[in-house]
Amino acid sequence: MRTLARRSRGAGPLALVAALLGALLMFAPAASAAGGLSDAAATLKTGQVYVAPAMQDRFSQAQADALTKKIEKADKPIFVAVVPDSANKDTIFKDLRALVGIDGVYAVWLGADGFRADADGGAMKPNVVKNLYGAVSRAHGGDINATLNDFVDQAAPQTKGTGVNHSSSTSIAWVIIPVLLLALAGAGVFFLFRRAKKRKEEQARAELEQLRRVVDEDITAFGVELERLDFNPRAADADDAQRTDYSHALDSYEKSKRLMEEAKKPEDVKQVTEAIEEGRFQLATLAARREKRPLPERRPPCFMDPRHGPSVKDVDWAPAGGSARPVPVCQADADRVAAGLDPAVRTVDTEHGPQPYWNAGPAYAPYAGGYYSGFGGGSLLGGLLVGTMLGSMMSSPAYAAAPMMEGGHGGYQDQYEGGDFTGADFNSSDFGGFSSSDFGGGGGDFGGGGGDW
Repeated sequence: MRTLARRSRGAGPLALVAALLGALLMFAPAASAAGGLSDAAATLKTGQVYVAPAMQDRFSQAQADALTKKIEKADKPIFVAVVPDSANKDTIFKDLRALVGIDGVYAVWLGADGFRADADGGAMKPNVVKNLYGAVSRAHGGDINATLNDFVDQAAPQTKGTGVNHSSSTSIAWVIIPVLLLALAGAGVFFLFRRAKKRKEEQARAELEQLRRVVDEDITAFGVELERLDFNPRAADADDAQRTDYSHALDSYEKSKRLMEEAKKPEDVKQVTEAIEEGRFQLATLAARREKRPLPERRPPCFMDPRHGPSVKDVDWAPAGGSARPVPVCQADADRVAAGLDPAVRTVDTEHGPQPYWNAGPAYAPYAGGYYSGFGGGSLLGGLLVGTMLGSMMSSPAYAAAPMMEGGHGGYQDQYEGGDFTGADFNSSDFGGFSSSDFGGGGGDFGGGGGDW
């Protein structure tokens, strides 16, 4: 604009300058609407549905208003944008998320290329949003209104967090103030009890989310092993014993997924890792039958990383800063220790950085306890983990009597559940692997996370 203006002043009379400036101002709004995402972000922060002027012939304002009401009624952080092809396909999700600055689920219809969706990990699991947009986009043959409405209908029950127009209810503190004034002592005790209970519940929810990511990785690894085995129960060389092993392993896999979905508190994770351990032993047994090897002994999982499957022997090993003790390990880790190398230890994210699971806090007691519950549980782990955070807990008489006591955990990091305002300071890895080739179809690899096998 400035270049044209300078040329006009040097080239012609003031009337020509005014005409040129007027023409530029007429075209400026249209260029802005078709180009950047700032208008979309401004609308999404308050209205949750944005339609670029160039796309209103395919998705009307009335349809956008109806979709907005649906999202507001669901009270979920779901954001929808319908924009022309001029938007940058490769970075549109990350750019839009950074400009809006709110954790949530983002759906975009981009010109003629079609529909895609992505989400922050705290609002919706990557595999869930990936499967959801794939199913929805294949179902409606390019109908924008039907596709977007179907996506919102399906996504709302599975989205965590609240909508941008959510109005918080009155604080419980103000409700109980009159009670405090009338009976300070009694009401004070009641308030403190409720606050402690609420804090404990919030802590348990944060710990469950912390565990959920780790256990989902274990379940996915188990599914990969099932697939890698490439066993066909109907094959000519498959016998009844092999089919039974495979059926039990598959049942354990499905059970672990179901139990993790149903988990309400950290203690529930114990049943999940019990199912994974049982299924991995069945896989090891099936592999031995197929390869005509002796059936494996029922042993604890590899202590270094339960995803390695059942251990094959005990080796003397010392954790950092600790003394040596015999621990059950897989063959690969046994070879590493024998060669003087570090074993492949399972680490998890904490606020202090990656840590071995046995040093990641008491929240991991159910995780470890489930894997070893059939082999002495807390008493076995207490000996393996002498000098570690979990070891001191699991070796206590209280843990032996009730390994998963209510409220017995104190995890390190809180997890957001979607709908929070975080500005541009969000984890862009939650928006996985997006490229222009992902638009158009319903089945590409998108969402940055391993889906269920």
